[in-house]
Amino acid sequence: MDMTGAQWRKSSKSGNNGGDCVEVADNLPGVVLVRDTKDRDGGTLAFESAAWRSFVALTKAGSPTA
Repeated sequence: MDMTGAQWRKSSKSGNNGGDCVEVADNLPGVVLVRDTKDRDGGTLAFESAAWRSFVALTKAGSPTA
């Protein structure tokens, strides 16, 4: 997958203590990328945009299935 042009941002839910942090790039067409802030070269997860929106919506709603 070509990740050239991915604009990464740190999750607003990540702490400031350097612990559990993720970065998200949602500026590429049809895909959302997620990676560990502490290990940027350790791998990247790719989600279809619709699947990512569903995940975020369920998480915000506090769904027990999320």
